[in-house]
Amino acid sequence: MINLEIPKKFRPLTSQANQVATEVFRPISRKYDAEEHAYPKELDMLASLIDGMNEGSDMGGAGAAGVRREASDAEGENRNGSNLSTVLGIIELCWGDVGLLLSMPRQGLGNSAIASVATEEQLERYGGKWAAMAITEPEAGSDSASIRTTAELDGEEYVLNGEKIFVTSGDRADLIVVWATLDRSKGRAAIKSFIVERDNPGLKLDRLEHKLGIRASDTANFTLQDCRVPVEALLGSSDVEDRQGFGGAMQTFDNTRPLVAAMAVGVARASLEETRRLLSDAGVEVGYSTPALSQHAAAARFLEMEADYEAAWLLTLQAAWMADNGRPNSLQASMAKAKAGRTCVDVALGCVELCGSVGYGESELLEKWARDAKILDIFEGTQQIQLLIVARQLLGKSSSELR
Repeated sequence: MINLEIPKKFRPLTSQANQVATEVFRPISRKYDAEEHAYPKELDMLASLIDGMNEGSDMGGAGAAGVRREASDAEGENRNGSNLSTVLGIIELCWGDVGLLLSMPRQGLGNSAIASVATEEQLERYGGKWAAMAITEPEAGSDSASIRTTAELDGEEYVLNGEKIFVTSGDRADLIVVWATLDRSKGRAAIKSFIVERDNPGLKLDRLEHKLGIRASDTANFTLQDCRVPVEALLGSSDVEDRQGFGGAMQTFDNTRPLVAAMAVGVARASLEETRRLLSDAGVEVGYSTPALSQHAAAARFLEMEADYEAAWLLTLQAAWMADNGRPNSLQASMAKAKAGRTCVDVALGCVELCGSVGYGESELLEKWARDAKILDIFEGTQQIQLLIVARQLLGKSSSELR
């Protein structure tokens, strides 16, 4: 049976991550929210420290580096591995600041993509580099299968052409994992991902976005113009047949969606803890031995939001645990992302509402967390797309049967 509590062996990791969030992220949170596009130099030493912890442990350190699906050798074995440890670390760090987590060198979602499907040679070649992930296009947002960026084989190189938008950490990363199609007539079957060096002359930065939230993190738009990459840059095995391509690319999401869900869980917890403190200062105590409707209306509302948070937390841990134990978790990953993303937005805005003018002003971080929360319900697959994926799997429908 799965026991959805923090394993004892991971408690030092969560403690380390909480210290980072408390001592590093929280003190500079406002600074880099106000100074959008300024690089948080304070994170360089921290990233090096996390790299050291990752190298010295098979469970990872306190960062958000990519995770890799692992098979469980023994039937009935309960394995708590790198997926769960990474999720727990992310929750603590995003309790501090989600934008700063996304700004951490070598901790990008592209790293998760590489870790999920790269060959051993690619893992060695690109190890230690910061990777962003470029999927979204002006005419292909939630539907990843509609990607128009092309990849044509020319001798020993692929030539990429197209446009990518909303690339998190795209300007700062060393590598960009670009999704492209080998043949648009074959639809999703021909979609694969390619590793492009950030300094590739065919990869041109168009602009950096100004955003509502996660302002410490850069969000870039790119144009690929005859961007040449070696055949070895095809992510995964080079002999993968076309019909397997999209499935391999989408496998990435089964690992990364729980990570984004963890980000949402961390922001929601931060909002709840701060709101409980402010309510207590105002003389409103939240009780657990008294029916909610017998308490102050603010306390009853707080208990409702806290229950939603607990559900999101449990779903997120379940999706990560299943990956650690080699179990298919596509359904659970989407359920966790959908629940956590929506809960984070509802909780953050609800906390601002409960705290009134204090929650709306810059004297507290609540208003910032409310702005940061919305992106967690959007990127890595919107709320609506996650619910669509869940419905398809529960009803046994294909993408053409249920849109």
